[in-house]
Amino acid sequence: MSLHDKIPNNVDLNHDRRLQKALEKWQPKFVEWWTDMGPEGFQANDVYLRTAVSVEKDGWADFRYVKMPDYRWGIFLTPEEKHRPVGFGDMINVPSFENVPGEFRNSLRRLIVTQGDTEPASVEQQRLLGQCCPSLYDLRNLFQVNVEEGRHLWAMVYLLHRYFGRDGREEADELLERRSGNADKPRILEAFNQPIDDWLSFFCFTMFVDRDGKFQLAALAESGFSPLRRTTRFMLTEEAYHLFVGDTGISRIVRRSAQLHKESNGDPIGLGGIPLHIIQRYINYWFTYSLDLFGGEISSNAADFFASGLKGRYNEEKKFQDHVANEGFVDIPVVEGGTLTNRQVPTRNAMNELLRDEYISDSENAIRRWNKVIASEGVDFELTLPHRRFHRHKGEYAGHYFDTDGAIVTEGVYRAKASEILPSEEDYALVKSLMVQVTKPGQMANWICPPKQGIDGQPLEFEYVRLN
Repeated sequence: MSLHDKIPNNVDLNHDRRLQKALEKWQPKFVEWWTDMGPEGFQANDVYLRTAVSVEKDGWADFRYVKMPDYRWGIFLTPEEKHRPVGFGDMINVPSFENVPGEFRNSLRRLIVTQGDTEPASVEQQRLLGQCCPSLYDLRNLFQVNVEEGRHLWAMVYLLHRYFGRDGREEADELLERRSGNADKPRILEAFNQPIDDWLSFFCFTMFVDRDGKFQLAALAESGFSPLRRTTRFMLTEEAYHLFVGDTGISRIVRRSAQLHKESNGDPIGLGGIPLHIIQRYINYWFTYSLDLFGGEISSNAADFFASGLKGRYNEEKKFQDHVANEGFVDIPVVEGGTLTNRQVPTRNAMNELLRDEYISDSENAIRRWNKVIASEGVDFELTLPHRRFHRHKGEYAGHYFDTDGAIVTEGVYRAKASEILPSEEDYALVKSLMVQVTKPGQMANWICPPKQGIDGQPLEFEYVRLN
């Protein structure tokens, strides 16, 4: 680990002067982007952040006060397993490739650019949230997520510069030129163009959208392209905390909402709380946008990625016995003539849907945890996940209308019930009205419960962000 180089890394950057020079030329562009589009109003403050210092499982990060523009973004790959072959697809048992085979060049670049584009996008979406943070603890967590998304961008940019020459350098520049929600040059994936104006949205985003990231990265961590596999495995180490922020954030809001629901005889708004039915609508919105991120239910691209050994299934090596997947079918309901009918799809062409299955199962576990929190407060209310066909913008169900149980409905019926199922303008206005900045150490906004414990063994009263 070269932690004190201009670009911290463990890829022996000093011995590739051409690559080092190219990345050092890109670095000021990144800092300029961070200054313009990173967290607004806090660039000069000391933040208690963790920074990667190793790729080993134990002691891989340390905690200290850092000004975000001085954060040690770097390039870190996990150690390569010697003699590891490709583990799936038509390339199975072929030695992992250290360089990009010509026939896979476009596919690999597409995978890396799409993943890379999500990282700066989320920072842009969340850049104003510090102005209405519920506590210093949460403010610090927001910034931790942001700087690590910045490091994940570096991970993808390294691959583009190292393995794709001039094309890769141009793609890396464009990652800093697109903007979340920009009409002329938006981010690639639609979930990353959605506004995040309040902390309930932020927690839903880190719970559901970052959870998609977990499964996408895990599928890439099976890749036969060794550098991609190694960098995504380390990204997963950092990504786990982002999911923790979302999962526990919603749990804390749910608990407080249940408490205020009970105290107010069912009307938490009067006590400054967020009603549970509004939380449900936010879940419906962000969960369904996250489902779109997996791509179409039937996908020739997904089949090609698998066949080429570029992107496997979730826990491909551990979970499956047949790693070729050249036989068998998956039943996928599709809309034909206004009704749902099952279509038998070859397994390889259903890889997106198989990954989506894993994601939904993981999300259902969180719903069960939150419902236990509500029940423990003595409130009769259960959160649910809407059906995978509801409110979809990509894939087989885009352009059709479904209720939250997955049944086809008319557009009129869907529109009439939309305000009961998805957040309305009134819901957004209510939630936003509660977003008043709380920055005294140890204090917490009224609409959210304190966490069970602080960060890195520190008490909740710790000054996680120095504002003076």
